[in-house]
Amino acid sequence: MKPKTRIQKEIARLAGQLRPITESQRRYAIEHCFKPFGRRTKKTVTCSRCGHVWKAEHTLADSVCGCTCPHCGKTLDVVDTLRRVFKQMEYFSVVTTCKGYQVIRFFSVKAEFRMGQPAKYDFTEVVQRWIAPNGKHETVARLRCMSMLYYDMWNEYSPLELRQKNDRTYIYDIVPMCTYPIVKVIPELKRNGFKGEYHSIQPFDLFKAILSDSRNETLLKSGQYALLRHAIRNNRNLASYWASVKICIRHGYTIPDGSMWCDHIDLLRHFGKDLNSPKYVCPQDLKAEHEKLTAKRNRQREQEEIAEKKRKAMEDEAKFKELKGKFFGIAFTDGTLQVRVLESVHDHLVEGTLMRHCVFSNAYYLKENSLILSATIGGKRIETVEVNLQTLKVVQSRAVCNGISEYHNRIINLVENNANLFRQRMKAA
Repeated sequence: MKPKTRIQKEIARLAGQLRPITESQRRYAIEHCFKPFGRRTKKTVTCSRCGHVWKAEHTLADSVCGCTCPHCGKTLDVVDTLRRVFKQMEYFSVVTTCKGYQVIRFFSVKAEFRMGQPAKYDFTEVVQRWIAPNGKHETVARLRCMSMLYYDMWNEYSPLELRQKNDRTYIYDIVPMCTYPIVKVIPELKRNGFKGEYHSIQPFDLFKAILSDSRNETLLKSGQYALLRHAIRNNRNLASYWASVKICIRHGYTIPDGSMWCDHIDLLRHFGKDLNSPKYVCPQDLKAEHEKLTAKRNRQREQEEIAEKKRKAMEDEAKFKELKGKFFGIAFTDGTLQVRVLESVHDHLVEGTLMRHCVFSNAYYLKENSLILSATIGGKRIETVEVNLQTLKVVQSRAVCNGISEYHNRIINLVENNANLFRQRMKAA
């Protein structure tokens, strides 16, 4: 990408002036990116780090899970394999500055372990993140191809140059295995509250956030790390929560879970609670209060759904009577079981709600060739029966939660033995 703005031109000029990483940084990356292992065969153990080979004192069947290399002194995880060559790749980052810019440099570190030889490491700088004191940022990187089979396909021969900010910028978001602990930061970061701790946030995301938004700076300085993490990771706009955040800060309340607290505030707002009251926004047990409000909201939703179902039932009532009105009044019994036709859409709603099945939600009452009956004993619902009006046979008969009761076969026989009642009504119509 050709630099266009003043900042882009300055970054493009400075990017090539960064010094190579030091030997100390290389050693740190090697030590923290790759865990040394011992490749064990039937007779020998080989150190992946220095290549030293010594005689094994145990067999492949032993449960020994680690050992120490007698040559380099490294503690090794033992791997039982005949494989001789191992290759790994990890990312390593360095936090530094350049001419007033905060810079985060990312290196791909490739390791090749050949048994009997010292390990070989290759460092390639792949991405640089440049952040100005006002939070604006640019990305300098090599070309990176994305595929389903090979995720890390860097064109290592492409130049480090400015990359466009677009929907594919995410391919340069790298989570390194480790970051060099000695960092250099611009004065603006120290002014905005950074004291060397990242609080489980990626350095680039943290620096950009506290330089570009004073709210994030306030969260960092006041110790509201959980909410800061949530706001950065989920790109949460804190404007609608900020008054409540200030109440928490003023009363010394540390938000334990950013996501849960924001949901809690949303629920308080829904129920019309005072969001400036520490009683509500600073709960001693956030989880318990959140669960209470969630349960209350769920009950409210259920009531809203029932109201909507009733409204829909009234709209469908006329059509239902036109389709099934000729069967109204049909009822029969064998002395114990009573079976009757459901005569309104509301009856279907009640039946579906109490029996916990889909006779209402799937609108069986509007199916032209389907008739729904309810089988009861002493007023207690036992099963809901569907009859096919073309064959006059029972299609299905369901108890609570689509189960089958002990009266199942008896109900089916009783309904089909009285099928002539349905036939008579259809002939009369």
